[in-house]
This record gives sequence, C-alpha cells and structure tokens, in this order.
Amino acid sequence: MIGSLRGQLLSKTTNQLLLEVQGVGYEVMIPLSTYERLPALEQEIWLGIVESVGMYGGGTALYGFATPEEKEIFLQLREVPGTGAKKALEYLDKIAKSFPDFRRAILERDVRFLTSVFGFSKRTAEKLILALKDRLADLRLEGTEKWAAHIERQAIAEALAGLVGLGYRESAARAVLERLSQDVQNESSAPDLIRHALKSLGSHAS
Repeated sequence: MIGSLRGQLLSKTTNQLLLEVQGVGYEVMIPLSTYERLPALEQEIWLGIVESVGMYGGGTALYGFATPEEKEIFLQLREVPGTGAKKALEYLDKIAKSFPDFRRAILERDVRFLTSVFGFSKRTAEKLILALKDRLADLRLEGTEKWAAHIERQAIAEALAGLVGLGYRESAARAVLERLSQDVQNESSAPDLIRHALKSLGSHAS
C-alpha cells in the first residue's frame, strides 16, 4: 500500500495532479487546500497518499494531501456512513477554510456554524457531528480558529440589542455582557448571553 509519494510535479488542476516518481507518472486526486500549496511545475513535492478501491471494479484511485492533518481528516471523513472517497474530498474542500474551526464546531455540536460557515446542509452537519464528535476529540490541529472572535462579537452585539429592547440601559448591559463573554464557557450565543445577563441585571428594567 502506498503511504506517500515524493517526485516531480508534471501537471496540476484544482482537483488532480500528475506526479512523476522514478519515471512513473501517478495521477492523484487532491483537495483544493493541497492545490493552493503546490509549487510551480517541475518542482519536487511530497504528498501523503490514500488508496481507494472502487466499489464496482473501477480500479484503484490515489488521493494526495500536502499535510498530514489533511490526510488524517480525509480518513476520518471517509468513515462517515454513506461517505466514499469522492464525497470525503468534497467535504474536505469545505472544511479547508479552517480545520480548527471545523473541529470546534463538531465538538460543540454547532449545527448552525457548520451550515453557515462551511456550507453543509443541516442533515449533513448533524451526520458529521454524530460520526466525528468522538473521533476528533483527540486530534490536534495546527493554527488558530478564524471565526471564534467574530462570532463572539456578533453574539454580544445581538445580546446588547436584545437587552436594550427589554428596557435596560446600554451602558449597564454592555458592562455585564463584556464580563460574561469572559466568564461563561461555551455559552457564546446571544440567547445564552441574554439569559445569563438577566440574572446579573435583575428582573427590573432601568
């Protein structure tokens, strides 16, 4: 079984490349995230390889990845029920926006984030969460989350508007929300922030 290949890049498209290794040309399917890392033609590259045998006698296809984490996530996606290699590659193209954000969304079972940021349908998002929530728990990924801070700010703004609409002073509501955003773990949605803020502000509007 082929685990990796190192050779000269002969041609490339957004989903496939031709790699020459010791005189043999290998056609390799790739995700968009790998394509974006490729050098100019005729340069030497390394790819992590996953072999996939067609279910109906279609031969063996090679899937290549520029980093070990891309390969690992592809392998996990391929184990999702009803997901073959081609579908896993499609999913990987969406997830490549931010692997750390995808991991967080799976572990926190954030269906809305998976649909709005990564473009999955609600049904697919729920299927991915069910299949991957335990598999990704111990997977460590390089980089930081891209959208966490933005989502937190958006939730605070929505919660602030909600509290002002309930009759609370903006200055008092903002102070409570800023404190809650630091103290409340995994409660970053606007409804959750409003619920906690109401406990701090009391039941009487100013």
